[in-house]
Amino acid sequence: MVYLQNKNKLIAMLFNIIAVISTIIFGSIASTSIYQIIVDNAVFMTTIHKVFLDPLFLITGGYLGIFIIYRLMILTLDER
Repeated sequence: MVYLQNKNKLIAMLFNIIAVISTIIFGSIASTSIYQIIVDNAVFMTTIHKVFLDPLFLITGGYLGIFIIYRLMILTLDER
């Protein structure tokens, strides 16, 4: 990602846009799942961890994890 963003600024913008969309989706899935658990009064470990079975939650969370590392690498390279 660091290499690609140095080649083309449009790609850097694309990475940021995908991160914003992923954050919205990730947060929405997490908050609606937690809300549903509270409403159902079903605070069991299996109920809480069922959110990890959602592929969209896993994909967006995985992208955000990689994106954070990418941004930290850029920050580190800019400081030297």
